[in-house]
Amino acid sequence: MKSFADPAESFAGLDPDAVARLVSCGADLALVVDADGVIRDLAYSATALRDERLDTWIGQALIQTVTRESRTKVEALLRDAGTSAEPRWRQVNHPSPRGADLPLSYCAMRVGDSELSPSLHRSVIFGRDLRAMAALQQSLVDAQQEALQDHWKLRDALSRNRHLFQTASDGVLIADATSLKVLEANPAALTLFGDKAGKLVGNVFPVGLNDAGRKHVQSMLGTVQATGKSEEVHVSLGGVELRVAASMFRQEVGSLLVVRLVRAVADTSPTPLSSAHAVLLKLVQSAPDCMVVTDVDGRIVSANEAFLELVHLTAESQVRGESLGRWLGRTGVELNVLITTLRQRGAIRLFPTSLRDDHGVTTDIETSATLTHEGDTTFLGFTIRDVSRRPSGPARGDKELPRSASQLTELVGRVPMKDIVGETTDLIEQLCIEAALDLTRDNRAAAAEMLGLSRQSLYVKLRRYGLSEPLAESDK
Repeated sequence: MKSFADPAESFAGLDPDAVARLVSCGADLALVVDADGVIRDLAYSATALRDERLDTWIGQALIQTVTRESRTKVEALLRDAGTSAEPRWRQVNHPSPRGADLPLSYCAMRVGDSELSPSLHRSVIFGRDLRAMAALQQSLVDAQQEALQDHWKLRDALSRNRHLFQTASDGVLIADATSLKVLEANPAALTLFGDKAGKLVGNVFPVGLNDAGRKHVQSMLGTVQATGKSEEVHVSLGGVELRVAASMFRQEVGSLLVVRLVRAVADTSPTPLSSAHAVLLKLVQSAPDCMVVTDVDGRIVSANEAFLELVHLTAESQVRGESLGRWLGRTGVELNVLITTLRQRGAIRLFPTSLRDDHGVTTDIETSATLTHEGDTTFLGFTIRDVSRRPSGPARGDKELPRSASQLTELVGRVPMKDIVGETTDLIEQLCIEAALDLTRDNRAAAAEMLGLSRQSLYVKLRRYGLSEPLAESDK
């Protein structure tokens, strides 16, 4: 922390009213607490705190206004206020009459000389409202979960198609529509071709047929290439009667043919499947990743040895009943975000955050979670993986400028440079505003704060770029 070089000179002549205004403007919430920890006065500059009934705190002990798990933090906050050490910010939750807890980050400073006058022995506590940060984190979680859902839907579709291709009782070939070279063949097709299966993939279809069958298939494939469809033909392959049909579809690399080979008498004998349930259960029980079960409020019910090892504790009894938020997250609000998302979606995959042990050592992790019910009781299950040693890939932007560098340089000589620079600046400014509105879910007050603009400046720019719409309730 960098302090003023000459505070006596810089703040000479300030009266109490001026000091009070400075304190209230320097924080979202400022509290004056006496030697017994009782709140004697307060002021707040954040309009979002008006509905929290903060005036009812006056006359109460600060420790009585916070949630149970935050009381030890308040005790440490008041104890450290009188030391000469650099003030430390602590995240504290207050019960809110509006439902969800009110998260605030506090630091405290002792003022007055208690030796000369005990009545002047008091502390000033500065508070920052963390709800905007929690809302942004919730937006990021929602965006990440939507992207992951799309990713898993695509993977599921590919997996289903691959499974159908591999397990189909009919022979299926994938061939290039232009060269007729066979690209893939499923196990049923390889079985049909028998000894000739080794010459199938990579060669031009049809292969392995007699002259009459080859001519029929070539004619049928020519019709499919020209019209996209054709009637099936009957051929003989190694004494087995087959019905051959084909269809065409397009991919980015070009057009492909799907050739179906069906026996006149299909072999439908079932393939037995082996059960691996017991093996799967054993693997889950011995997994090296951390596994934690909590109740709906995030209090730990059970944790495995991997979790105890990661937070440097020796017995499960040391974590049972404690809030997972004691170790999970960078700011202390991630657990509330995760629980809210679980209640809405039922599952979370690969949420990046950090885990801190009781010694303050922080480890980068990825956590996935799910919600389940046992009778009338709801439990949350978390899997936590240490990713601190995982190499990070290059960051990629989701949006690009409408003009590339080469396109901009082509304008030189035809358009004044100040117009080129102005256009580029406008494009970047518009992209930043759109990104901020996306992250804050069109909350313009939060977007203006994120961009470092006043609300009036943001509204002017919204109208300038044609982004202005009726104000949301939170912006009125």
